[in-house]
Amino acid sequence: MSETPNFKVTIDNITIEVPAGTSILEAARRVGGEVAPPTMCYYSKLQGSGGKCRTCLVEVSKGSEKDPRPMPKLVASCRTGVMDGMEVKSMTSEKVLDARKGVTEFLLLNHPLDCPVCDQAGECHLQDLGYDHGNEGTRYEFDRRTFEPEDIGPNIQLHMNRCIMCFRCVFAAEQLTDYREHGILDRGDHARISTCISKSLDHDFIGNVIDVCPVGALTDKTFRFKNRVWFTKPVDAHCKCDKCCGEVRLWMRGNEVFRVTARKDEWGEVATASNGKTGWICNECRFEKKSLSDWTIEGPSKISRHSVISQGHYEGVHEPQPELLAEVIGKEPVFTMSIHNISEVNKPNVHLSQIEGPAHSDDFK
Repeated sequence: MSETPNFKVTIDNITIEVPAGTSILEAARRVGGEVAPPTMCYYSKLQGSGGKCRTCLVEVSKGSEKDPRPMPKLVASCRTGVMDGMEVKSMTSEKVLDARKGVTEFLLLNHPLDCPVCDQAGECHLQDLGYDHGNEGTRYEFDRRTFEPEDIGPNIQLHMNRCIMCFRCVFAAEQLTDYREHGILDRGDHARISTCISKSLDHDFIGNVIDVCPVGALTDKTFRFKNRVWFTKPVDAHCKCDKCCGEVRLWMRGNEVFRVTARKDEWGEVATASNGKTGWICNECRFEKKSLSDWTIEGPSKISRHSVISQGHYEGVHEPQPELLAEVIGKEPVFTMSIHNISEVNKPNVHLSQIEGPAHSDDFK
């Protein structure tokens, strides 16, 4: 059997090799950083996801080596495969940035401004998208759609006001359970997610729809209004569970466990567990094991330093790549500065930690 060939693709002037069949989005994620387009509906762990929100639009300035013509329109990177010699513009294209701004405006048309009371605040992908690509105001003149909160499970509450119709929860319920009790009702601007019977989502893995939701539409009723996420400390822990992998993230304040979620990677998706499978967790681990004695603590979670959750005292997930950045910007980047050499303020022979008492003017130039 022949091996899968590798294709060279250039994204924002960075060339990498990826296996044939890789999407532009996955290739961009291998580069990392701001090169990777934002996503709201795509979820690599869910089959069939992607192609709905259009936030991952990119410009293909060169189709391939065999056909160098550019693609006439912006394409959804999550649904477009790479070709050998393809050249893509993500953050370096004005067309792409303008299109993402327009898509963000559409997603926010019916979204309420209830971030101060929303439990998703601080870890909301729509907040991040609005901050990076949103406008200061809105041109929408009509009333927003409004819905009453709905209990769709014993521990899950649905706020359709915040839903952006990404369909992630529908895919998750369909692929993680033997049956699906909720889905899309009606069509067009009347479309909504709901169940035929209230509180019918009772499968043992249905709590994972909370983790895949990019906004605050699906909330954990055991955590609602209990605490702000940036006041809690995310800690990786595990337990022996016969139903799931048992590898979770505890959100603690002091010795109290406020919330239990699946672990997530740098793209906000449920991370791969130690057994090589996706780290979905069961409802028992998520909703019932809220005592610290139920878990074996592994250590602080790795949180992106750009996140408000990090609070400046957790490990970052982004490792510096001096060789790659030096090739792009044309010079050697400085990641760890020597304050003596860079600032030219402190004397190189004076160590601040060894000064007896407060530092004063005699210790500096």
